[in-house]
Amino acid sequence: MNTLPSLSSNTAHSLPRQRRKQTRPQELLDAALALFVEKGFAATRAEEVARAAGVSKGTLYLYYPSKEELFKAVVRQNLTSLIAEGMEMLAHHTGSSSELLACLMTTWWERVGSTPAAGIHKIVLSEVRNFPELATFYTAEVIQPADVLFSTAVQRGIDSGEFRPVPVHEVAHALMAPMIFLALHRHSFGACQPPCGAADIDPVQMIQTHLDLALRGLQVRTDVAPEQPANQQPDQLPDQQPARRKAQRPRI
Repeated sequence: MNTLPSLSSNTAHSLPRQRRKQTRPQELLDAALALFVEKGFAATRAEEVARAAGVSKGTLYLYYPSKEELFKAVVRQNLTSLIAEGMEMLAHHTGSSSELLACLMTTWWERVGSTPAAGIHKIVLSEVRNFPELATFYTAEVIQPADVLFSTAVQRGIDSGEFRPVPVHEVAHALMAPMIFLALHRHSFGACQPPCGAADIDPVQMIQTHLDLALRGLQVRTDVAPEQPANQQPDQLPDQQPARRKAQRPRI
């Protein structure tokens, strides 16, 4: 009778080790993110990350040669990759630009704001000034690509006639700023227990409110007269000048 070949004991034992080796980079990144958010970048030691991931410090350095490289990998996985997905969404989106912006912002909350990755913003704002290399890296990997993503989405709406002409880079940062505030709030006042009264914010409701305000401001309105340039004065009625002369006090 033919029987199926059985795995040798050595092969059987090597399979879990192989699977562990494949998942080890993710385990290291998860441990690093948790510790960076809890303690900050400067205070986190490489051996702590290795211990939390269940590996030796030497094993950690096989994957990430320094703590700086480990932090960069955390940022790339959680923020850079999401911005790249946003650019793909932008390239293939067939609906309105309002729908596109709403999708970008709600996806950010689901993938970053409501997860431990929200703490990256706090780490960067509080510590990056002391690490110029990381500042340069974060600008190139996150700030500039995010500006391109949102600026392009706004310009798309202007080109289609959906949005009125606006300075796209300034609007892009105005759209992103409340989301960064939510991330900072989550890891500061939002972490206080019990809730801090007026500081206790419903993030989903805030994003929806921000979208409503922003999109209403961007959209072209057909129920009002076109805006006049700031340097153009409205035409004066014929009787306005005489009325003003009568109202002037006589010179002595």
